[in-house]
Amino acid sequence: MSLADGDVLNRADKVAFMGITLDATTFNRMKGFTDLGNSKNASTYDRRYVDERQERSDVTGYAPEKSYAFDDTKGDPVQEVFRTVADDELTGAAAKRPVVTVDFSKPVTGSSNTFEARKRVYTIIPDADGDSTDAYTYSGTLKAAETFVKGTATSSDNWETCTFTPAEVASL
Repeated sequence: MSLADGDVLNRADKVAFMGITLDATTFNRMKGFTDLGNSKNASTYDRRYVDERQERSDVTGYAPEKSYAFDDTKGDPVQEVFRTVADDELTGAAAKRPVVTVDFSKPVTGSSNTFEARKRVYTIIPDADGDSTDAYTYSGTLKAAETFVKGTATSSDNWETCTFTPAEVASL
């Protein structure tokens, strides 16, 4: 089913996939997450000129992050990475993973099963685990460790996994 102009997008129209290793070329669907919200955390330059009544602001940078929470599921390879980082208190490169966000509302024209996507390396920053009586849960933040790369994603297994192809960058 395709979306028409004016249709409200569902949260499930933008799905995240994570590489199990830092140099992964195949990305596993992030299942069982109850939170995976984005925060841009824009940095601004704010000032007020003496001859104006209002303040002016310019965006000077970003510190993107995703809050995460998931119900711990036995055998899930993505959740195993988060558990290991949290339980073993990993640091540095051991806590970094690439995440591909596929936008299913933006199919690539002329290609079947290919959608716009962005890839970024994040640092997994655990916060809490075990704070629910219904299911064992983990929560924390994924903080940007690199600039995002635009591209496309495809899948050959009904979107259990995907591959990412970076967009070609025009040379100057």
